[in-house]
Amino acid sequence: MDFRTIFSAIGALTAALGISMLLPALADFVYGNDDWLIFLTSSLITTIFGAGLWASSTGGTSELSLRQAFLMTTLIWVVLTTFGALPIYLSNLRLSFADAMFEAMSGITTTGATVITTLDTAPPGILLWRSLLQWFGGLGVVVMAIAVLPMLRVGGMQMFRAEAFETPDKILPQAAQIASAMTVIYVLLTFACAVCYWVAGMSAFDAVAHALTTLATGGFSTRDASLGAFEQPGIHYVATVFMILGALPFVLYLSALQGSVVQLFRDSQVRLFMFLLAGITLLAVMIQILGEHHSGELAFRQAAFSAVSIMTGTGFGIVDYGAWGPLSMALFFVVMFIGGCTGSTSCGIKVFRFQVLARDLYQHVRQIVFPSIIYVKRYNNRPLPDDVSTSVQSFVFIYFASFLILAVLLSLSGMAPLEALSGSATAMANVGPGLGEIGPAGNFASLSDTSKWLLTIGMLVGRLEVLVVLVLFTPRFWRA
Repeated sequence: MDFRTIFSAIGALTAALGISMLLPALADFVYGNDDWLIFLTSSLITTIFGAGLWASSTGGTSELSLRQAFLMTTLIWVVLTTFGALPIYLSNLRLSFADAMFEAMSGITTTGATVITTLDTAPPGILLWRSLLQWFGGLGVVVMAIAVLPMLRVGGMQMFRAEAFETPDKILPQAAQIASAMTVIYVLLTFACAVCYWVAGMSAFDAVAHALTTLATGGFSTRDASLGAFEQPGIHYVATVFMILGALPFVLYLSALQGSVVQLFRDSQVRLFMFLLAGITLLAVMIQILGEHHSGELAFRQAAFSAVSIMTGTGFGIVDYGAWGPLSMALFFVVMFIGGCTGSTSCGIKVFRFQVLARDLYQHVRQIVFPSIIYVKRYNNRPLPDDVSTSVQSFVFIYFASFLILAVLLSLSGMAPLEALSGSATAMANVGPGLGEIGPAGNFASLSDTSKWLLTIGMLVGRLEVLVVLVLFTPRFWRA
């Protein structure tokens, strides 16, 4: 395997990450916080390492094999997380290395789980850096879902393969073009979100920091109480709208800019996603009213916000839905796994995979009842190949198997059963808050280092669609 192509890409991205550390350094300098020196030092270390790795790896081929793509995808997330944790570890927050890695991985994977208990008084540089990590992670996920995962045929993603990616050697130049187009859309939506937050009542700094994490469906906030610290209803509705926008396929936004706005509403996974959100919101409203917790506009706003936040994997909170009773906890526990649309910044299993499973089940039942009938499965009015069905079924099986294994390991590390189950679910689905002590009203600071490392690994595995990481542990992968 030629590692030069892999190291060249990792080096370039690491150098870019190092340069971006100058933004929180500037924020700390403007606000008079001494942490600007830490960010400046971290920037120099990261940039020099990345530039050196890139320069020493020049001369590799422009082609990217499947084995290289698997390895590069995982290494990028691990390397960027490690360097992203550097300023967090060195900051005046005095976090352990396990805490810093947990926080950075939660940022890069847009999970939103945090171990920081003093966000209200944290330095502005750290707050901005956490938001930037999620913003970069969200953009990386969009590009990966469009350019890399279809080529790797992970979990049925080959169904979204672009014609330009029919051969692996075209992946790098085409990925650069896609990244450019997606970045423009991403920046425009982020800017719009920041303006809306500011108009709704946030300060300029809070508006920018939350806009970065809202579009990324990440969930990092500048306040310990998340968006519950802001009492203006307009802020909650702005967050709800832009979390939904972040969970829709970004390719369809590109089509909309090219004049095909109708494509956004014709996509079957978008329609199902909106239908599920409406149903979950209605159930959450009924739970509040019947349980005499809240009613009226407040019940609707809290239900809609919580449903969107959990299903999209954002993890913002304005209310502790665990206080609504066991039915509410069960509802949102299940919702954690659904996720948004493919090609978006959201996480989870993804809506399209549930559609494929439903069509497979329907076909199986019809063949039992009417053995002589030939049923052609379709997705978005196109035939659904059998290899996609097989890939989706394998993915869902391995996904839930990984969830159960992680839950058992978390339980053995000392976590209570409820926290272990919800912690495993929130890590694998990259949601953020779990249930119990790690719910919307709590955080992950009290967990042992062992639990934090397990959750860190779980966030990585869940974000990279499970199989991308697991295939690296097969002996055949490393054979020449």
